[in-house]
Amino acid sequence: MRTAVSLFASGGIGDLSVKAAGWHVLVANELLEDRANVFRSNFPETLMINGDIRLLESEIISKTKGLLKGKELDLLFATPPCQGMSKNGRGKLLKGIRDGLKPKLDERNQLIINAVNCIKALKPRLVVFENVPEMEYTVIESLKGELVNLLEWVKQSLEPEYSGSWAVVEFADYGVPQRRQRLITIFSRDPVLKKELSNNGTLMPVKTHAKDPTLFQKKWVSVDDAISHLPFLDAKNVKSAASSVPFHYVPLLDEDKYFWVSNTPPGKSAFDNQCINPHCKSQHNQTHRATHNADGINQASKETPVRCQMCNELLPRPWVRNGDEVRIMSGFTSSYKRMRGDLPASALTSNLSYACSDQKIHPRQHRVLSLKEAFILHTVDNFFFIWLRADGKKISDKTIREIIGESIPPSGLKVIFDHLSKFSGAQTNKHLKNYTEQSATV
Repeated sequence: MRTAVSLFASGGIGDLSVKAAGWHVLVANELLEDRANVFRSNFPETLMINGDIRLLESEIISKTKGLLKGKELDLLFATPPCQGMSKNGRGKLLKGIRDGLKPKLDERNQLIINAVNCIKALKPRLVVFENVPEMEYTVIESLKGELVNLLEWVKQSLEPEYSGSWAVVEFADYGVPQRRQRLITIFSRDPVLKKELSNNGTLMPVKTHAKDPTLFQKKWVSVDDAISHLPFLDAKNVKSAASSVPFHYVPLLDEDKYFWVSNTPPGKSAFDNQCINPHCKSQHNQTHRATHNADGINQASKETPVRCQMCNELLPRPWVRNGDEVRIMSGFTSSYKRMRGDLPASALTSNLSYACSDQKIHPRQHRVLSLKEAFILHTVDNFFFIWLRADGKKISDKTIREIIGESIPPSGLKVIFDHLSKFSGAQTNKHLKNYTEQSATV
């Protein structure tokens, strides 16, 4: 049986794909207790080491070696926290240096060093990192005190024993009904995988789906394809906001929010809603806009009209009341936006149950997504996964949303692990063949 270690494991959603592709997770590490307890419920055979990797690095290494009993580790899978990563990180840091200022680094980005320490000590045949695309531009402070690009530092730290590459992956391109982009980084010391990387420049599998399908690719899986079979829900009152299907319920919307949402067409934001006065129905009111200020910060317009520019009736747009005064609410152009049923969902975040979040309103029904719909769109429902804590404590909806928001769709990741598994299998078969031939000559 092939073996794996999982770092920054959260609730274990990513590890579903590791297990399904044929690796047994021997040891896992997760900082937060609630995540670790959800992981234990789903991977009872795995040793979960709960706590800060900076304090537990030695224990992770020693416990893994003890369980391996002298055998090689096949895979190390790591998903470091992404909150401190930024596309603008390198530019801001360099500007700070030029201005004579000591830049402030997010210490969470330094956790990659502990992961690399584990790699060097355990020497897995394959290493897979998963993170947000911004990881490609993130800067850390090396052990020498130098500011370096995170991925370039990892590459230099593992060479020449390991070869690797990274690429931004759109998971809708692997049949996931969700547009979720992630940076997948793969390193290996396996001769077969290193040869494949040398020949093709990548270890990523061929895309199976596309927005515009071809002879070799299927059409993206849409929201309608994935969740249209579920019972109807409506966020107007308690009776219509829940069903008998577990986790298929939604929070109520107050009267104003329901008014805005119910008048929002698919693919549009409530900020762009037009006049519904039957005597006017003007479709020419200025829509919501955003511009970058002098500091490069994206700011939404505060001049977006909340009253019809033709008849002066209130538009069904997000507003704030201050006595008799009504003004437009501050919000991004993607806020209060209804998703399109003919496309995959936008990336699910921990705010998936909030109408004001980015494209989280159901394509036709007047509500946000239910947790059940999130499980389907995130492909968790394609695997056996229980939303329980091993310590018996109740798991909150908030924790469930956070685990989904910080994880990767396991069905898409399984395509990648299945692809890598083929090469790993080829190497294993080669060793078996050599052993058989040698035995036959003795």
